[in-house]
Amino acid sequence: MNPALHQFIVDYGLWAVLGGTFLEGESVVVFAGFLAHQHLLRLPEVMLCAFAGSFVADQLLFFLGRRYRDHRLVRRIREKPAFERALALVDRYPHGFILSLRFLYGLRTVGPVALGMSRVPALRFLVLNAIAAAIWAAGFSLLGYVFGQTIESLLGRLHGVETKLAVAAVIGVAIWLAYHLAARRRR
Repeated sequence: MNPALHQFIVDYGLWAVLGGTFLEGESVVVFAGFLAHQHLLRLPEVMLCAFAGSFVADQLLFFLGRRYRDHRLVRRIREKPAFERALALVDRYPHGFILSLRFLYGLRTVGPVALGMSRVPALRFLVLNAIAAAIWAAGFSLLGYVFGQTIESLLGRLHGVETKLAVAAVIGVAIWLAYHLAARRRR
């Protein structure tokens, strides 16, 4: 591997995981798990950064919904079609919704805001959000790690981490596209 690229990943990879979980999440964490398999990152640190980014992002969105429900940013989130669906789920299954929020397509941003606007106590959200973030971070990090082992076994003859990273990125994009297309069809 190119020494400069290796050092760049080592120096900034965990920051990218932390920031990436604020925005997208799953694909960033799966790819970071793959990098952990390649010994460019450490798996426990990937899990910790994924947990922290996801947990803090949802806590901030919950706080926005709770404290600033009339702010223009929150009003814009409330106008999204998924917001009404999120509110309905919060009313019917508040605990289950909090625990499964990260796994429901289209509700990642609006869900915590809807929960903030609901009657769910802040402490209950904090505890359940921490549990869900830990499960999510460990699950997707391990998925990337195991995915890395699969790529190793399928492409073991290919030399160089760059080649394996490129193949992993192509496969990852294909999986991401399939997931998002399937989720759109469900809607």
